[in-house]
Amino acid sequence: MLSVDEELAILYRGTVEVLPEGELRRKLEAVRAERRPLRVKLGADPSAPDLHLGHAVVLQKLAQFQRCGHHVVFLIGDFTGMIGDPTGKSETRKPLTRAEVEANAETYRDQVFRILDPEKTTIRFNSEWMNPMQGADMVRLCAQFTVARMLERDDFEKRMSEGRSIGIHEFLYPLVQGYDSVALEADVEVGGTDQKFNLLVGREIQKAYGQDPQAILTMPLLAGIDGVQKMSKSLGNAIAIADRPEEMFGKLMSISDESMVRYAELLSEESPDLGRRLERGEIHPMEAKKALARELVESFHGTAAALSAREHFERRFQQRDAFAPEERTIEVGEAAGLPLYEVLRQTGFARSNTEARRLVAQRAVRLDEKTVEDPNQELKTGSTILVAVGRRRLARVRIVQT
Repeated sequence: MLSVDEELAILYRGTVEVLPEGELRRKLEAVRAERRPLRVKLGADPSAPDLHLGHAVVLQKLAQFQRCGHHVVFLIGDFTGMIGDPTGKSETRKPLTRAEVEANAETYRDQVFRILDPEKTTIRFNSEWMNPMQGADMVRLCAQFTVARMLERDDFEKRMSEGRSIGIHEFLYPLVQGYDSVALEADVEVGGTDQKFNLLVGREIQKAYGQDPQAILTMPLLAGIDGVQKMSKSLGNAIAIADRPEEMFGKLMSISDESMVRYAELLSEESPDLGRRLERGEIHPMEAKKALARELVESFHGTAAALSAREHFERRFQQRDAFAPEERTIEVGEAAGLPLYEVLRQTGFARSNTEARRLVAQRAVRLDEKTVEDPNQELKTGSTILVAVGRRRLARVRIVQT
């Protein structure tokens, strides 16, 4: 069994802040006396169907808690998802519908268990306690915080100064997130640095409801493959946990050397000190990037898939056939053809028709080297066409009638 100091050394690694000072140590010592594990909470709104490596930074911290013997509660914010998290937004976020929330939440279970230990994880939904809440209960919750305190939040303060509107329902978001900690009796909550305000509200709400307030760990935000903006599916710079192995490997090989070092620090268990090894000349940057890409693909898809992805990359991009397209055949019945969005889905270039339409809207799709703007464009039966998505995905697609 690890000592408290040994646990703290593991749990502090890679964090930005652990608040309040000394609180995590006190929590660890308290649960040892009670002979129980810490209850460590992470909340995620199902605002998109895919989790990405930015989420993995926080999930891997939870996995470290698990390896130290603690229990994780992964909270799917199906109720808060219908409010819309105002964090980092310059205008009111469009709330998700119940159908959208449920569809996105369905994909989360499989993805989180690629990182977390299922036996040490409980998945909960905050609709469990929010849907039955009565009006009087909501009034009591809202009474625990003032408008002045809420306007201290950077996002709200900036919008007020710029004359942008703030919906009353947006004030509810941090309050409900805080109440989630009450419902779960959380000892610790982990989140990105952009969630600090919400996490601190959680402490205040727990105090108001007579609970020992949670310790807080904030983790760095991971930049996307552009190396500039926070990783986000909406910005088109994300590496999704569910990406195909070859696609994930190729995206990781496309990041800058500077980003590679940061990714290693935040995501690698094998070589978090990659930056120092590069400075000492112990490893070539190309080989370092391959090693990191192999490790991350392996963690989500297994060893065989990682080795295959590396071979695929080297065959296409290092053996002078970088532009050799894969061959794909799509069979159709009586139809005269298929819309482009369906072709992208069937070739594996998009996981859903919605994603296919988004790729076209981002001008990331080319047919015979011409950028396409209409996702409904029909590709006729009997035709063969070169389909490219971004810089790394290329296929010669034949559409044949069965």
